[in-house]
Amino acid sequence: MMQESRLTNFQQRQLGEKLKGGALPLKCNPTSSTFQKSTPPTSSKSHSVGSLNGKPSRRSAERCQEGNAYEREKFYPKPTRDREKEKQRLQSILATGKETSEIEHRKCRDSREFDSEPERDRFDEVLEEIRERHAFLKEMELLGQGKQYQAIIATEISQKIRELEVIDKVRSSELLTMDDGEQLLKSI
Repeated sequence: MMQESRLTNFQQRQLGEKLKGGALPLKCNPTSSTFQKSTPPTSSKSHSVGSLNGKPSRRSAERCQEGNAYEREKFYPKPTRDREKEKQRLQSILATGKETSEIEHRKCRDSREFDSEPERDRFDEVLEEIRERHAFLKEMELLGQGKQYQAIIATEISQKIRELEVIDKVRSSELLTMDDGEQLLKSI
C-alpha cells in the first residue's frame, strides 16, 4: 500500500517506524524542504486606525472618520489693521519717502475737502456729451463717412436733449428757443 501511494523513501521510513511503535501522530512536521506559510487565525475585522495591512483594501467610512481626517482646525483671525490708516501711511511713504503723523493726515484731508473742484451738474455733463457727439459727426463728415453715422448721432443727440428737458425744463427751454434748436446744434 505504501508503494502504491507514491510516498518518498523518507516518508515510507517514517510511517514504518510509527506503525511499529503504536498510533500515528496527530500533527506531523512537513515532509519536504518547502515550508508552507502558516496562516494566523482570522479574527473579526476590527482593524486599528494605524494598522498597516499587506493587502490593499478599501477603508470603510467609519475607519476614515476615526482617522480625524474630517476635523477642521479652528480658525483664529489675526488682528485687523485700519485700512484707511495704512493707505495714508503708504501714500506718504511713496510721496515723501518718510512716514508722517496722523495730525498731518487730518490736515491733508481737510484741505482736500475744501480744495476739491465744484461738482459738475448733470445738465452740464449732458451738454458736454452732446458737444462730443456733434464733434464726432463733424470728424466723420471730413473723413467722408458722415452719412453712415448721421442717423445714429442725430438720434443720440435728440435723446440727450430729451434728457436735458427732464433734468431742467427752464434751462433746456432757453437753449431750444434759440432759433428752434438750430442754434443749439451750431453752438455745440
